[in-house]
Amino acid sequence: MNAPFPPVSSPVIVNGLSVDVEDWFQVGAFENVIARSEWDSLRTRVEDNVYRVIDLFAEADVKATFFTLGWVAQRHPQIVRRIVEAGHEIASHGFDHARVFNFTRAQFAEDIRKARRAIEDAGGVPVTGYRAPSFSIDHRTPWAFAELAEQGYAYSSSVAPVVHDHYGWPEAPRFAFRPLPWSSMIEIPVTTAILGGRRVAAGGGGFFRVLPYAFSRWAIRQVNREEGRPAVFYFHPWEVDPDQPRVGHAPLRSRFRHYTGLAKMAGKLRGLVQDFRWGRMDMIAHREAARAGELAASLAETVQ
Repeated sequence: MNAPFPPVSSPVIVNGLSVDVEDWFQVGAFENVIARSEWDSLRTRVEDNVYRVIDLFAEADVKATFFTLGWVAQRHPQIVRRIVEAGHEIASHGFDHARVFNFTRAQFAEDIRKARRAIEDAGGVPVTGYRAPSFSIDHRTPWAFAELAEQGYAYSSSVAPVVHDHYGWPEAPRFAFRPLPWSSMIEIPVTTAILGGRRVAAGGGGFFRVLPYAFSRWAIRQVNREEGRPAVFYFHPWEVDPDQPRVGHAPLRSRFRHYTGLAKMAGKLRGLVQDFRWGRMDMIAHREAARAGELAASLAETVQ
């Protein structure tokens, strides 16, 4: 990182900006219509799209975390090097976008090990952060956090604490927490807001493209001002690519989720990065881990 983390005691709230690096054909929406065996035969667009995102961030002078598939790093190591050279954090998104709840623990262990090796070989820097494909760590995978901690990850951002038809762990905390009593590793869930007494997804992705920008601005302000916590926002490089191929044989719902709002995405992102303070996820993890430690110490003193 080009500069040290801001002091933990700083009153300024810096939000976490993140990019899930995968190509247009590797998304969850198309996982049942485009087989992994087809991936190498499809025209890749991820390199140009990542560079477009890096340029957009440079315009606003913000840094972010790029959670990258090992598959992408293995085939396009120049992308990883460019991300690192631009001062952004490189982190793991698993190897080939398989959902965690479809793994055994042993399979998950091999997936994150293989992905990390590919990303570190490409970027030449340590990988300490992880995001599960499709936020697929939930109540079905109690072993996932333990495996991440044992492999030395400092943080995860893999939980969506909402109800969703593809993912979600609605019972999980809304904000950063330590999932293991014996480890300092921290989980930083993607942002939710409270609307009408209910949790609603407000951390980016398709919700950001489909809904008016005013909703995301309101949600982030709620988290920052009313909760006093950083928001966590994510999107994908293919979301700034309105000219990508159309998968006409995908289900209508999948096509709606994937293609709606692509033409407006870059403009909405420019507004977002200008309206709020943003930083890398490792910085957010550092500050939230310190907060968790202070809370634990305070509780211990209360009990005594």
